Amino acid sequence: MINESTNYIKKKIKDFEPEIGIILGSGLGDFADNLEGIRIKYSEIPGFETSTVTGHRGQLVFAEVEGKKAIIMQGRFHYYEGYHISKVVFPIKVMKKLGVKTLIITNAAGSVNKGYNAGDLMAISDHINLMGVNPLIGENDATLGDRFPDMSEVYNKKMLELVQKLGKDLNIVVRKGVYAAMSGPSYETPAEINMLRIMGADAVGMSTVPEALVANYCGMNVLGISCITNSAAGVHPSRLSHAEVVETAEKVKNSFKMLLTSLIKEV
Repeated sequence: MINESTNYIKKKIKDFEPEIGIILGSGLGDFADNLEGIRIKYSEIPGFETSTVTGHRGQLVFAEVEGKKAIIMQGRFHYYEGYHISKVVFPIKVMKKLGVKTLIITNAAGSVNKGYNAGDLMAISDHINLMGVNPLIGENDATLGDRFPDMSEVYNKKMLELVQKLGKDLNIVVRKGVYAAMSGPSYETPAEINMLRIMGADAVGMSTVPEALVANYCGMNVLGISCITNSAAGVHPSRLSHAEVVETAEKVKNSFKMLLTSLIKEV
């Protein structure tokens, strides 16, 4: 199915050979709206599922950004949508077959670190997988990666340093921290957030880790960026909602676009 999907896409994009992959999270899809390029709906691609979450366009965009050829996912698939974990990470394996060497993963996340504010951006230095599943379980495809991949540097250190430097140059707050992934779709309880804080997490969300795991397995350079859209349960007394997540992402989209564009130029 991976080969079938890859061949279908190649026929659509012809001689376009993407070198950078970008996954746009909740409320961050605007980055690709005005790019000139080829758009393919997920529903048209063999093996792809349909994104059902508000704020996810559900399409691939093939375009040049700052002279770099990119494949951009406007929206992703989540484990909590009911998809098998292999379907969640399927697009990453297709990107590998298309020649992608660098993957930038973005998401909307809640702050576990009490020093973080809604609207901050956080470069992911490491992660904690609490989703209860690993996307590499099952028969291994040696054309993609090793059976037992090393996980000591999932998120590329040079890219991590670069995005922080660019943040300073652009006067954008870019923190560095650990991302914890929970399965969702319910938000975490105050006790769970306290547990995550004790474990060393700075932010929490319901995505990214499966994609980063597989990208690392495929030998890609990975960078993760979280948009801190809300305080997690127990940090502030207000109730949590997805509408708040999308609203905060909307407010920081200009800063996010500037940072991402500068990053692509330098990668």
